[in-house]
Amino acid sequence: MSVLLLPMTIGAVAPVSLIIIAAVALLIFGPTKLPQLGRSVGTTVKEFKEGFNGLGEDEKPEEKKEEVVKIQTKQEDETIQR
Repeated sequence: MSVLLLPMTIGAVAPVSLIIIAAVALLIFGPTKLPQLGRSVGTTVKEFKEGFNGLGEDEKPEEKKEEVVKIQTKQEDETIQR
């Protein structure tokens, strides 16, 4: 009998489980904090994905060197103006 209660695939989340998790989250955080929590989690996931995707896009060493030279030149110009 207990075999009927197990999900068909291991690791799958049943809809009933999601409803229980949502109800507990609503009780813990309340109706006013839950949308803010959702937004912050969404923003965090979005930034994580953008950062993760940016790892494969390494710049060429020449481009990095040019950026360093530009920054150093800008700093020297600011120092001279003072």
